[in-house]
Amino acid sequence: MASRRLPPTALTLKQFLRRQQVLQLYRKILRAVREVPAEADRRYLKDWAREEFRRNKAVTEEDAIRMMITHGNMQLQELQRTLKLARS
Repeated sequence: MASRRLPPTALTLKQFLRRQQVLQLYRKILRAVREVPAEADRRYLKDWAREEFRRNKAVTEEDAIRMMITHGNMQLQELQRTLKLARS
């Protein structure tokens, strides 16, 4: 019976979970950007988010990734607060 092995590029469980966190943050940011009333601002923020995630996609250091997720969540919260204030 042949032994089953993972491909050399398979993610560890920790890497897989961290990847899911990053993707979830990206989706949340894009959903929040959809609520921005001005089309030009929406486009700018969407392009900014895409570029930030694209620029940092090669980062593999665990601490750096955690720091970027924390920073991204803080920026998302700030955007959500700003949008909430704009609606009231």
